Formats: sequence, structure tokens, C-alpha cells
Amino acid sequence: MTSVLADGAGNEAAESVTSRLEKLRGTRVVVTGGAGLVGSRLTGLLRRAEAEVTVLDRMDAYPDDAQRVLFGVENQGTRLVVGDIRDRAAVRELLDGADYVVHAAAFADVAACTKRPDIAFRANIEGTEVILEETAAADVRRLVMVSSAAVYGNGPAGDSGPRQFSEDLPPHPLSVYANSKLWAEHQTRLLLGAAGTEFAILRYFSVYGDPQIPKPGSHSWMVAWLAMHAKLGLPMRLNGGGVQVRDLVHVDDIALATALALVEEGMVGETVNVGSGIPTSVRDVGELIAPHFPGSRFITTPRPADDPLGGYAATDRLRELMRWTPGITVREGVERYVRWLNATPGAVPDWLAEKAA
Repeated sequence: MTSVLADGAGNEAAESVTSRLEKLRGTRVVVTGGAGLVGSRLTGLLRRAEAEVTVLDRMDAYPDDAQRVLFGVENQGTRLVVGDIRDRAAVRELLDGADYVVHAAAFADVAACTKRPDIAFRANIEGTEVILEETAAADVRRLVMVSSAAVYGNGPAGDSGPRQFSEDLPPHPLSVYANSKLWAEHQTRLLLGAAGTEFAILRYFSVYGDPQIPKPGSHSWMVAWLAMHAKLGLPMRLNGGGVQVRDLVHVDDIALATALALVEEGMVGETVNVGSGIPTSVRDVGELIAPHFPGSRFITTPRPADDPLGGYAATDRLRELMRWTPGITVREGVERYVRWLNATPGAVPDWLAEKAA
């Protein structure tokens, strides 16, 4: 069953992870938002572990039906239900008989949440409340709540240099999106804790990897943004000079961590960073991309107010509770993305290609 493993895991780790994921064989898992980048990678992993997977997704995260083309969740042997997490009747039906839930559905773009807090509220708060209430009422073994390192903001005031974010730090959310994720964390603890339903909360750091594509008007997903600009001959835009620090985690590692959170006993009731523990600046990423596209150049633009200076994950809790760490380096992950970009006709969305033309 080694095919369920993310690339980059060593042989000993592979044996350990394989045996642990065997606990999912024959179980029923519901993944909200399971047709996005992370969700589709996770559902593929769960299917290879022989779990029965149902995906609930609105299928409107990208323009022009790109979500179906890019992530291919319909070809993974999963049951895809196109619907809204606020639809209580639909959620209740899907959770009937489910063993596990991964709640990944969200209005997840920072800039989009800032522009449309009303949509963020409906998706990230109203929808999450429905999922939590129905999970508490159903006979679900465990829910994994997908949160974000955005809850840390820039960390405590007065820190200088790259900031390391441990799970015990007080949160400092700087955006509508971060606020909604912090609320979801608190509500998970309150509601599922009172119901006696097992839960784990994962704070994803900066997820990247093919076939991720940027969205119009967004400044998220910097590997995709910078690589596509370089490929098109456009300057790579460094907001604020690119000094922001991110902890980049490949989507394959993110998916594996999420699957492990379903089965690891030590994860019950815990909040855990999913990161590499290595700080990487936006400029560093641009400089990894540039050699692949001769003639690449940078421009400096203002840093958006909701774009935190950021930091990197403390990973002690991840290593201890999951007995695992991410295995794909940023250099390797960027090279994979560039190879995919160069080998995939039509990977660049039309709206961005038209901008270059």
C-alpha cells in the first residue's frame, strides 16, 4: 500500500505511515470542500487507503469550471455531492453512517474574504456551525477541522526577524479570513468537546503544489502566481519587496498529515501546526523560480494590508503527536510545479494569459 504515501517519506516512515493508514480501510469519510487542491489530494489518498469517501463541494471556487478539470475528484472513485455546507438536510444525510469528517470547505482566499466579508461569514461561520452541529448529533468518530496559520498574524508585538509560531502563542488574526478560522477553532472545541465527539484541529501553513492556479484579484498562492508570471514573461511581483516569511508545505504532505490526524490517537482534542519549520521569504521563492525562465525579472509593489509578514511553524507537536514530518523540500516542490506548468497546455488561466498578451 505504499502508493498512499506522499513523495519524500523515508522507508521507515513509509512503513509506519502505511500501517497507520490501514485503519481507514472500509471506513466512511466525508470531506467538505473535497474537490479543491487539498481536498482532492486528500480524497485520492483516502481512496488508495480503501476508505469510502463522499465529497461535499459547491464546485464554484474557480471560474469557467476549472475546478473539475484541474483536480479531477470525479475520477477518484469518490461520491461527489454538489451542494452547500449550509444545507442542513444535505449535511445530515451525508453524515448518517459516516465514521470520520474532514471539514475543509471554506471561502479560503484572504483577499476575497476582505472584499466580501458577507460571503466569508456565510461560508466559514454559518456553514461551519452546521457541520459541527450535525457532526455532534451523528455517530461520527472524529472530525478534523482545517484551520490556518493565518490565525497567528504577525505574532506577538515586538518580535523581530522571522517569527516562529507555536500552538501556544496567543492568536493575532489580521484579516477576515483569519478571524473566521479562529472562530471555527473555538467553536469546534466548545461544541464537539461538549458533545464528546473526538476532534483535531490542523493549522495549515502555506500550501502549494500542482495543479494550483491563481485566482483573479488574489495575492495568495505565491508559487503559482510567481511561476505563471515568469512563464508568461511578466515581472514577478513582490508585494512589499517580498520580505514576508512563509512556511511552505507541499500539498502531498498536507494531505498525508490530514489523513494521519484522522487515526492518530494522540491527536484527539489537539491543535497542531502543519508546517516544515523552515522560514522561506517570498523573494526566496521567486529566486528559486527565476532560473527556470531565462529573462525573469522582479518588480516591487505595495504590500496589501491583510498580507501578514508571517512566520514559520514550530513543529515539535507535529513530530510528537503524528510521529511524522513533511518530506518535500521547497526546492523540490517548486521544481515539480515548474515541470507541471511547462508540461501542461492550458495550465495558465485565460484571464492571466490575456493580461500577458
